[in-house]
Amino acid sequence: MREASTELLVELDADSNVTDLLLEQHTANPAHALYRRKGPNGWVDVSAQKFLQDISALAKGLIAGGLEPGDTVAVMSRTSYEWTLVDFAIWFAGGVTVPIYETSSAAQVEWIIRDAGVRRVFAGDRATVQLVNSVVSESAALRDRVVNVVRMDYDGVAPDLASLAAAGAGVGDAELERHRSRAGLDDIASLVYTSGTTGRPKGCEITHGNFALVAKNIVAFLPEILQEDQARTLMFLPLAHVLARAVQVVCLTAGATLGHTPGAAQLLDDLGSFRPTFLLVVPRIFEKVRAAAAHKAALAGKGRLFEAASAAAIDYSREQDRQSRGEGPGPGLLCRLRHALYDRLLYPRLQQALGGEVGYTVSGASPLAPDDAHFFRGVGIPVLEGYGLTETTAPCTANTPTRTKVGTVGIPIPGTTIRVAEDGEILVKGIGVFKGYHANPAANAEAFVDGFFRTGDFGVLDADGFLTVTGRKKDLLVTAGGKNVAPGPLEERIRAHQLVGHAVVVGDGKPFVSALLTLDPEGVANWRSERGLPPLPLREATTDPQVRAAVQEAVDHANQLVSKAESVRSFALLDADFSVESGHLTPSLKLKRAVVVQDFQAEIAKLYG
Repeated sequence: MREASTELLVELDADSNVTDLLLEQHTANPAHALYRRKGPNGWVDVSAQKFLQDISALAKGLIAGGLEPGDTVAVMSRTSYEWTLVDFAIWFAGGVTVPIYETSSAAQVEWIIRDAGVRRVFAGDRATVQLVNSVVSESAALRDRVVNVVRMDYDGVAPDLASLAAAGAGVGDAELERHRSRAGLDDIASLVYTSGTTGRPKGCEITHGNFALVAKNIVAFLPEILQEDQARTLMFLPLAHVLARAVQVVCLTAGATLGHTPGAAQLLDDLGSFRPTFLLVVPRIFEKVRAAAAHKAALAGKGRLFEAASAAAIDYSREQDRQSRGEGPGPGLLCRLRHALYDRLLYPRLQQALGGEVGYTVSGASPLAPDDAHFFRGVGIPVLEGYGLTETTAPCTANTPTRTKVGTVGIPIPGTTIRVAEDGEILVKGIGVFKGYHANPAANAEAFVDGFFRTGDFGVLDADGFLTVTGRKKDLLVTAGGKNVAPGPLEERIRAHQLVGHAVVVGDGKPFVSALLTLDPEGVANWRSERGLPPLPLREATTDPQVRAAVQEAVDHANQLVSKAESVRSFALLDADFSVESGHLTPSLKLKRAVVVQDFQAEIAKLYG
């Protein structure tokens, strides 16, 4: 199949915008808890009425400060309730939100503020305020521009936000409504800059229609998740990421209660107290949860029990998957009995790791290993993998509770068409596709063909319209012998090993394929303790014969996926892990492949010495 589409389920008035979604919720039930905010004494509900009052006050403050419809306003902060509050206040004032990752460098901050024409910045804390002020004062292009910085203070004390709201006391409701209702579906709601895996970030013009139509149709597309009573989720992804923003608007549209936690480090603790019914998770979190559970079982002397329970869960899910594909009758009697046994002994404990009430998880941002998807579905936490990019307002395909094929990223969401070009590139047309790159006609000319957005990813569509992403065009390696190698599947398989943190397959123009590997510090510590071995510094672990032998086994296992010409023939163990702080991962934990290759040229040269 070369093309698949799903019909639009919900249409909207062309004169409406994202803010109308909040007004609908307020009209339906002003007392309903749209948000849940964590305070010193636990989680506190924020009703639709309270949220509307607070954002209206902030919006009036922005208007009093001179903001005109269409003006850009930047937000640079970790994920927090205040981020959401400010985002909607900007929209109510008629502004355009420009997210900036809190981990961005000074050069990136300077470029985004300058390129987007930003004059107002909301900064999360004192350090961020100082960074923005420093960037502005040191930039010749920004020095003469008046840039007003408002400190958000996401610790519950926000004097700058209170001052901004007070400044708008003289702005009337009619003036606020003029600003709020000025934008239509085709107007820009946000300039979202690509996280920059290569080159300078480009500003993606995401419209009110992109956010609102995607939200309305996703709610109708996934009613089992979003329309159940007391649906709630906990957001930990950076709200500067378009996927998190899109899910935020989806939750508002569905009336699902949304909580915020500042990052993965605090996620597991907050899950226990918030108890979400569904969860947006990136693959690395699934890997960490599974590895932690395996380690805990090993320390308790139940390693074999965990392995058996894992195998039972994976087998059960695989048989379900074969049944959904029309390739088998489903789990047999023995498979069901084994699954039922471990469902009493072990699986509920794993479910508690995510709060105990998660009915579904949604995986996005990067590919999820099928083995992990089968494992979590088998233990009672179904994973719905989807696919999208910043330029498609995140989701353009998704698996659903009733239509799922593990290993695929699902079918097109409503109002979307997926086409696979002759060379295998995935093309997208639909409600989520952005308006274009800000002030970048050359990039826009290159990005579209026949009205479809060129994703830069390779993929295939099956007979039922399910998309499988097979790799990234720019990541494709061509060896000196002319063999094309897609690094993704190899990296995914190697990274599944407990010891491995990250894997980068290299070999473009080289006689054979190699890999740069990092060790997972926690994985190394757990692996050694399970074997009664003493702790070992990471630098020493890279040369330890036992560690290297175990990693070689992971590489050999991955090589079973490919031909001999595509297999990894050698590898280097690096003595530091990749991270956002090191500059080798984006804030959404995607690998910056070009940066890694550039920074480790010497190590690559040794592999071919």
